[in-house]
Amino acid sequence: MNLGINWKEIFTISMILFAVIDIVGSIPIIVGLRSKMGHIQSEKATIVAAVIMIAFLFVGEEILKLIGIDANSFAVAGSFVLFFLALEMILGIHLYKEDNPSTASIVPIAFPLIAGAGTMTTILSLRAAYDKINIIIAIVINVVVVYGVLKSSGKIERLLGVNGLGVIRKIFGVILLAIAVKLFAANVKGLFI
Repeated sequence: MNLGINWKEIFTISMILFAVIDIVGSIPIIVGLRSKMGHIQSEKATIVAAVIMIAFLFVGEEILKLIGIDANSFAVAGSFVLFFLALEMILGIHLYKEDNPSTASIVPIAFPLIAGAGTMTTILSLRAAYDKINIIIAIVINVVVVYGVLKSSGKIERLLGVNGLGVIRKIFGVILLAIAVKLFAANVKGLFI
């Protein structure tokens, strides 16, 4: 029994999600959060992100419709979140304030860093083109990679050093800024139609 599993689709979807989630580019943010808060709950963040993504695959569009938000508005809002995260990375400023600075898991790691608006918008787009089972498998593959990066962020930090992390943070900040602008440009027209 095949269940509609297509490994080529799974590979394609995995690559798309990997690019959108950009966990490698988020390493400087993760390291920064770990140094600010002392501990990152990797397991909790990974499980919550997976649940959010899979739930959004099934009910995302309906939830947005229920509260009167279209996918374009959601994507534009997501572009602003990405924009401000990118500014933090590039300029070295801190816009995000944590109410409980003892741990970081659900906010901001599970949402919006891993399962953010860009990821949600991508999942909605993928749903129209691919079987849900293949999307779920690709989400699980990405979540395993994310977990590995979260767990080894300390080793990655030691390997790259402060200067290496600073350079990577700025480079990926510019890339994230470009993704935010692209997401905004692609969806802002839909708000006025």
